[in-house]
Parts: sequence; C-alpha cells; structure tokens
Amino acid sequence: MSDKNEEVKIKEAFQERNWNEIQSQDSWQIFKAISEFVEGYDKLAKIGPSVSIFGSARTKPDNKYYKLGEAIASKLVEKGYGVITGGGPGIMEAGNKGAKEKGGKSIGLNIVLPFEQVPNPYVDVDKSINFDYFFARKVCFIKYSQGFIVMPGGFGTLDELFEALTLIQTKKIGRFPIVLVGSEYWGGLMTWIKTTMLDEMNINAEDLNLIQLVDTAEDAIKVIEDFYNKYLLQPNF
Repeated sequence: MSDKNEEVKIKEAFQERNWNEIQSQDSWQIFKAISEFVEGYDKLAKIGPSVSIFGSARTKPDNKYYKLGEAIASKLVEKGYGVITGGGPGIMEAGNKGAKEKGGKSIGLNIVLPFEQVPNPYVDVDKSINFDYFFARKVCFIKYSQGFIVMPGGFGTLDELFEALTLIQTKKIGRFPIVLVGSEYWGGLMTWIKTTMLDEMNINAEDLNLIQLVDTAEDAIKVIEDFYNKYLLQPNF
C-alpha cells in the first residue's frame, strides 16, 4: 500500500470517530486516575519512611547491578527503612528481594503494560499496588519516598530521576537524597550535566549537589544516612 493510500485511510478513520463518545470516555478516565491516587495514598501512608530503588526491568539476577540492588535494599532495611520499587522484574525484583529476605517492608508500585509486567514474588501482598497511569504512579513514588536509589536503567529510570530533580529544583517538593549507583554507567551522563548543561547555563552550579554518584552499597546508604542525620528524618507527607 502506498504512503498516499495509507494517509487517506488514516484521514477517513479520523473523520469517522465518534467524538461525543470519546469525550465521555475521557471524563470517566478522570475517576479512574483519582481511584489510583486514593488507593496509593491510603496504602502508602501507613507504611512509614521508605526509600525507592529504580532500575531496569531487563537486568538479570546474575548481573552485578542486580546483586548490588539486592545488597542496598538489605542495608536499607537494617537501617529501618522500607523499600519501594516499581514491583516488576530486574532491578525492581532485586530491591524487593533484598528487603523481603531481611524481613523489611517490601512495596511494589506495579504498572500495567502490554508487554510487561507482573508483580515480582518478593513484594508484600498487602503492599502491592497496580497502576494504569504512569503519572499517578510517579506521584506516589515521590510523595512517599525518603530517597531515590537510581540503578542503571533505561528511559523509565531516567524519567523518574529527572521528574524528582525537576520538582526539587523548582521547590515543588522538599529536598531528599538522590543517589546514582554505578559510575561506569552514569559517569557519562554526569559529565554531560556538569559540562554541557552547566556551561550553557541551563542549570546552576548548586543544582549539581542534588545528585550523588556512588559505586557501593555502603556509600549509597551513607548518602541517605548523612542527609537525614543532618536534617532529621521527616516523612514527605
């Protein structure tokens, strides 16, 4: 089929759409989104101080970053924190596994996707929440996390990282520690931020202090601990 014929078919399909029905569906989606906020707020408000661990859903259990994510989660539990992840496989599973095996709170904010994902087996049954909307899920991550541990990941991980940085930078939320784990993975990004972004004056030099780059579980925990020893632990809600 030629590109022109394809364009004609798309145009005809667009013109035939029932816009009244679409508007009605859009209105009902508002209530679906509200219900996700209600469930998320209700469950997470009861959990207490927790730290989110982000990273790729594609990371395998034999990967060094999977093992590192598991170790970080275990140490967070030892310090009294719950662990929040996206509830899926990969780094998310590693975080929940490390928390679960140490007897800590293991929370999963799962997103319903056509190609992935189902909650991993290490999420506490009463602390598993399913979301259809990424924006509702991200609000819950940020509202109920006392810190972000950001492991190597893809677009979704970057989305969550820069969402938090933007909200802190613009003072829409209070500051909390953001830790990138893996200088081998994140070093190039940090160099670009420190040179290109800063040189173009698209950020201020003090904005660089919002991110800490580490390579070990011990150093990741130290960033969290040092921050709250200085500012005293206060939930974000």
